[in-house]
Amino acid sequence: MNSVILNRINMGFIAALVGFTSSIALIYQAATNLGADLVMVSSWIFALGLGMGITSITLSLYYRTPLLIAWSTPGAALLITSTQGFSINEAVAAFIFSASLIALSGITGWFEKLMNRVPLQIASAMLAGILLSFGIEVFNVMNQSPLLVGLMFMTFLISKILMPRFAMLAILIVAITSAWLQGLFVMPDLEWHLGQLVYVEPEWNIAALINIGLPLFLVTMATQNMPGIAILKAYDYHAPVSKLMTVTGITNMLIAPFGGFGINLAAITAAICMSQEADPDPQKRYWAAVSGGAFYLLMGFCALSLMTLFQAMPTALITALAGIALLSTIGSSLQHAFIESPHKEAALMTFLVTASDFTLWNIGSALWGVVAGLIIITVASLTTEIKKVIPTRAQRKS
Repeated sequence: MNSVILNRINMGFIAALVGFTSSIALIYQAATNLGADLVMVSSWIFALGLGMGITSITLSLYYRTPLLIAWSTPGAALLITSTQGFSINEAVAAFIFSASLIALSGITGWFEKLMNRVPLQIASAMLAGILLSFGIEVFNVMNQSPLLVGLMFMTFLISKILMPRFAMLAILIVAITSAWLQGLFVMPDLEWHLGQLVYVEPEWNIAALINIGLPLFLVTMATQNMPGIAILKAYDYHAPVSKLMTVTGITNMLIAPFGGFGINLAAITAAICMSQEADPDPQKRYWAAVSGGAFYLLMGFCALSLMTLFQAMPTALITALAGIALLSTIGSSLQHAFIESPHKEAALMTFLVTASDFTLWNIGSALWGVVAGLIIITVASLTTEIKKVIPTRAQRKS
């Protein structure tokens, strides 16, 4: 198989693997809190896999852009607390409500207008801030599993020089082999079952719409779709934001009765598909997102079995794999963020706030990092205008 094609498939697999394993526990807990059994939980994963897979493949192929769609990880975390006291039927109605608001934001075009006002340096700084912790975690987990992660990192350093196109594939092979030899990864007994969708009748409740649907919409837009658009901008990809919001919103409405609580533009996993490791040619990297979509479909169809398989993988392997895959993206983002420009200080503030744990009104630091950067730009612009109007001391003397 052609090495470039193999890289696209491999990076798509890594993106899907990282996306699936990073928050599957949150979805399981959110579903079980609502009274869902294992079959119902697998329906949630199946519905999400279908929605993410179909939209990732069709949008990436249609726009020739790496448009990977993911489920809302902050949304899943939000559901764990916000659904208390509500039934699963009421929660499903709230999912539909949230999805309809996302579709409406696409139809009206207000979200795209907002994003067009964000400078490239701010977008790059936010991306670097989001991904910074993933790079740092590589060395944090090295304390826990020094041999496993150390071998992965050494493979990265060597393969980047000797065979850069196969770097991530080599790391994946070394990681799985090392984990198996150390007894950290034991293949579980799997019984393969085809996933099934379980329909839940929506039950409309104003309190559920306000307490579940509205916060889910705000969190998904602020912490998922906004970084997703920023990453596209940082990599100089141009896609019709409003149409993307409309498509993902409508798709979300269709899968919501089966447990598809929220899908959105991917941020971190999308960066994996946009990296140079996916393809040296930026115009061909959309094939990595197509590959990721195909693996999401596969994961959806095999949700029950794959949940068991991925839970058997050591956490250090998944964490290190994600961090190493994103190292080049972190470097390029920092380079773009801190180029000499009038927005350099604003980019620094965006980076620092985004990389922090700052949270306000249940909205994470990614949105507030952009807000901080835009405030600095606005203040600087106003100060410049005021200085033009107010005469200097020399002018007053003359």
